Amino acid sequence: MNADAAPAIRIEDEPGPGGAGQIRWLTVDRPHALNALDPATMEALGRAVDACAAVAELRAVILTGAGERAFVAGADVAALAAMSPEEAAAFSRQGHRVFGALERLSVPVIAAVNGHALGGGCELALACDFIYASATARFGMPEARLGVIPGFGGTMSLPRRVGLARARELLFTAEPIDAAEALRLGLVNRVVEPAALREEARRAASAICARAPLAVAAAKRLLREGAGRSTGEALALEADEFGALFAAEDTRTGMRAFLDKSEKDKKNNHPPPWRGR
Repeated sequence: MNADAAPAIRIEDEPGPGGAGQIRWLTVDRPHALNALDPATMEALGRAVDACAAVAELRAVILTGAGERAFVAGADVAALAAMSPEEAAAFSRQGHRVFGALERLSVPVIAAVNGHALGGGCELALACDFIYASATARFGMPEARLGVIPGFGGTMSLPRRVGLARARELLFTAEPIDAAEALRLGLVNRVVEPAALREEARRAASAICARAPLAVAAAKRLLREGAGRSTGEALALEADEFGALFAAEDTRTGMRAFLDKSEKDKKNNHPPPWRGR
């Protein structure tokens, strides 16, 4: 059987704590190719992201790679080598569409980087809201070694995460960095031992499930939309979103639950029954 005959993206769902929403795992599942992205895999990832957007009860997504060696090792070089300039540009635009859809999901997306995240794999992790990494993970933009540049948004997303000078260094030298250096640069949020990675990502996703989904979605939207605006424009958006939430049933539920709780209940941090409306 051809290894690529199986679905390139594995989808698994699990309930949040106390039934508070749903967590979806998306696993890039081409371990024989170190989970490298070719056009078919990118298409499958796009379908999986679109499917996430259609699940009303979804509260968090965790994106990872199959096996222990790679999150996503990059774009599939064998596929790239056969492309014409027009096909390469189309593949880049396909990546922009898919990664853009991932960024625009209303729920937070956590990258659980379990191995190599190089080139397109690093760009994929950067398209997520934040990154948890295994201590054995490695990150980098090695495209200059192949005579190309990042094609899936890395020239924009990397400097926004680590700053322009650090991004220049990583892009121009094409040298990889380990997880500890990625943490120091602010590329990743947390580094854990390999065996603890899935549980750490699950813990963060569970915490998100316990929060008001409309508030989380509004915060994510403001962080994205406010980034390219002036301070005044961004604050105006914030005031509008803040006010709009006061029309939501969840806002009244959350405030009423807080006021009705005893100090003991507040410490136990039991979430109200969020309805997402």
